Amino acid sequence: MDIIDILIYAVNILIFPGLLFTCLFGLWLAGIDRKVVARMQKRKGPPITQPAWDFLKLMGKECIVPATAARTTFLAAPWLGLASLVVTVLFIPIGGYQAFGVNGDTVVILYLMTIPTLAMILGGSASGSPFAGVGSSRTMVAIMSYELPLILIFLAVGRAATAGMGVTFSLGHIILAQYLLDPFILDWRLIPAAIAMLLVVPCEVGQQPFDVGEAETEICEGPLVEYSGAPLAVFKLSHAVKMFVMTALFCALFLGGITTGMLWLDVIITLAFCTVVTLVCMSLLHAITARFRVEQLFKFFWTVVSGLALISLLLVWFC
Repeated sequence: MDIIDILIYAVNILIFPGLLFTCLFGLWLAGIDRKVVARMQKRKGPPITQPAWDFLKLMGKECIVPATAARTTFLAAPWLGLASLVVTVLFIPIGGYQAFGVNGDTVVILYLMTIPTLAMILGGSASGSPFAGVGSSRTMVAIMSYELPLILIFLAVGRAATAGMGVTFSLGHIILAQYLLDPFILDWRLIPAAIAMLLVVPCEVGQQPFDVGEAETEICEGPLVEYSGAPLAVFKLSHAVKMFVMTALFCALFLGGITTGMLWLDVIITLAFCTVVTLVCMSLLHAITARFRVEQLFKFFWTVVSGLALISLLLVWFC
């Protein structure tokens, strides 16, 4: 590996599509979400840049560690979650550009996407707060709820990308198949899987009505109740970044293959799609629905959402 390769890796990780790009666009999506929800509720709402200002403000605040907390775990958890999200986005094609690509990158993404949630559970459990303990247990139930339909969605899309000749676990192959054929959102067999994915995205992000783990009005933000200052800022930033990562993953799975040959234009188109997906599957649901109870969340994802994903898997397998 020469100096050029090292510089390319550094740019990919720190600038595009890594840390800087991901954080900036994640904060943009968080601001759009807050603004649209406010408008739908007949409020003016904060400016779109408000999440960025909130992050900067929290970074300057004092960090108070509870006396009962496991200090090292408590402080390391938010950084672990953010780092895993930055690594995840390197495997997702942004405007057709994929920084890291391997044959099993969908499996890698599946594992990496569990780390931010596990980091929140770990940090909440390390705080010693009973509210955080309840929130952590709820968050664990949420993970078990949406992981099954997410796996079925990956299998359905991977089967469709091979035209019935096995299953691919490569996002690059999935993008190429949509470039050669049509975006999978236009394949009638994958429409149930696309709907299921639109429901998985806000649950993975922890957005209302699936925010059973934080539930501000019930358990005071659950795992985050004892966090303050920079660690809280990093957790909030991770939430915004996860919005971008999940919407970009949806675009890669179902809206891939749209390319103009110019990277900058492809990136703009991808970001526009991510914004639209955020408005559809997060802002709209947030504004019109109430929070699920824990048992309702589990039943909904293991019956309705998993059923939709399974229908698509059976259709692409036998049709």
